[in-house]
Amino acid sequence: MSSIKLDDKQTVLEFLNSFDTFLFDCDGVLWSGTHLLPNVIETLDLLKKLNKKVLFVTNNSTKSRQDYTKKFSNFGIDNVTKEQIFSSSFATAIYLKNFTNLDPSKDKIWVFGESGIEKELQEVGFSTIGGSDARLDEPWDQQKTPFLPVDPEVKCVVAGLDTKINFHRLCVTFNYLRDKDVQYVATNIDTTFPGKPYMQPGCGSMINLLTTSSGREEPPNCGKPSQLMLDAVFKAYPELKREKCCMVGDRLNTDIKFGIDGKLGGQLLVLSGVENESCLTDLSHGFKLPTFYADKLGDVYEHYTK
Repeated sequence: MSSIKLDDKQTVLEFLNSFDTFLFDCDGVLWSGTHLLPNVIETLDLLKKLNKKVLFVTNNSTKSRQDYTKKFSNFGIDNVTKEQIFSSSFATAIYLKNFTNLDPSKDKIWVFGESGIEKELQEVGFSTIGGSDARLDEPWDQQKTPFLPVDPEVKCVVAGLDTKINFHRLCVTFNYLRDKDVQYVATNIDTTFPGKPYMQPGCGSMINLLTTSSGREEPPNCGKPSQLMLDAVFKAYPELKREKCCMVGDRLNTDIKFGIDGKLGGQLLVLSGVENESCLTDLSHGFKLPTFYADKLGDVYEHYTK
């Protein structure tokens, strides 16, 4: 079955009337880096006017949910609350607290990543080390690093996207991962990260480096398409009906697979991020196609108002 393109008012009305709740990826859908994509605000306002529930589901672990509310506001997207945002760092914190044997009162977590991970872990009670600590910016010196020998109270390594990746961070994380009793969790496994005008390496590339060097098995991850993320959404909003939810994203192997695996009612692929229209005809990628697709999210508003 081929995907339906949202390229006229009739198909847009069909799309909007099919769902009560829309789950949006952020990077590549709403914005690209620091650039807001066209007619995003107008589309979100339209959904609000139509009494649709809007949630945001992002694999970017570098920011906390509170940080994201500020980013939305800076783009002029007002009244987005922390409760509407589900990041991979938040999903990871929920997973570690509720589905592992870690004890937040005594077990520490080494963070390979940025402050978004630290803030979400700390909010559920964990103590963290590493992460955004400025001492990790210093050149690697195994005789002088304050982070080795390893802290015996660290029982887990959480690894996410780190835009300050360096040998110091890699070496200390590697030494924690050498202990097979230390748990290992990834926030997500995206191989690339959308930017404007250039694509960038994603968290998954860093996870592969850590996993290969330490000889560990691939860690569980809490980002799309993992259903651990969707579990967090439905736990927070138990009234949602899967068949009335639509996942909106720019990537087949994470966003669209997330919606399909989660048995959501539909998926909308936008071509403003990672994918291009060829992915809908050349099926060598091996992924199922979305229910709908559009050149950009703003097409919903543009065709609705014609």
